[in-house]
Amino acid sequence: MDPLHLVTPYWPHRGLPATGRETWVKMDAHQPTGSFKIRGIGLLCQRLQVEGAQRFVCSSGGNAGLAAAYAARAIGAPMTVVLPSTTPDFMRERIAALGAEVLIEGDVWDAADALAQAIAGRGEAAYVSPFNHPYLWEGHASLVDEIAQAGPAPDAIVVAVGGGGLMCGVAEGLERNGLKHTAIVAVETKGAASLARSIEAGEPITLDRIDTVASSLAARRVADQAFAWTQTRTVVPAVVSDADAVRACLRFADDHQTVVEPACGAALSLAYDDHPALKPYARVAVVACGGVVTSLEKLAGWKAQFGV
Repeated sequence: MDPLHLVTPYWPHRGLPATGRETWVKMDAHQPTGSFKIRGIGLLCQRLQVEGAQRFVCSSGGNAGLAAAYAARAIGAPMTVVLPSTTPDFMRERIAALGAEVLIEGDVWDAADALAQAIAGRGEAAYVSPFNHPYLWEGHASLVDEIAQAGPAPDAIVVAVGGGGLMCGVAEGLERNGLKHTAIVAVETKGAASLARSIEAGEPITLDRIDTVASSLAARRVADQAFAWTQTRTVVPAVVSDADAVRACLRFADDHQTVVEPACGAALSLAYDDHPALKPYARVAVVACGGVVTSLEKLAGWKAQFGV
């Protein structure tokens, strides 16, 4: 079973302040669907098909839906993607262009996910979670396999956290590559910091509401496995502002000629701003997770909104 994702570049991060820290960036924005999501969702769809699934349904704010549509087309299976009304029209069109049926439900991801799970519960399709399935995490772990093969191993890996699927995959990848002492720096924006709140409380917390332009981080509660990893290995929470995230997106576009969305910018901002969470580490890898729920026009609008 050939993977549906690509091996992406892993190279020195350009444009950073002189800190003496060695910083690398894993360019998963260069995946065929524009984000890391295809790693896990591709493997999840392939495995479910082998197990007998003939149709699929996925909920998404955009990135997971595009990866799901891409994966379904690759394996020759029908896919329904349920999006909230806040997903931009251009994303709906991109997903539909890959042959997926697009449904709109509610104005937040939770409502879209409820419909997707209801469709799956009626036996009409197999549910493809955007962040919460062991097959998904196994697929995302391939990102760490590639970092380990490129070497040398980082002291910390910086990841953006929404539902926690990428973080779970990174944790699994570190384990299977024997990198037990590599820390995970888990980055969220202030209006979507469910993991940081959970770590502070010592138990999983569900946010009352989401308030961030980083729409791909808009899960009110992280996967239980994401919280579980905080109990068994070093996970350092970091919370940044929307302005920090947008500023990093703009700088990254200049430095790496790559457009990413604020969810990715949140992780990138730690290196750009020499965030205190990175102080203990001499060698750091930042996952440029990508994201296609953005455009030059939207970035320009956020630049004006936050005055960055």
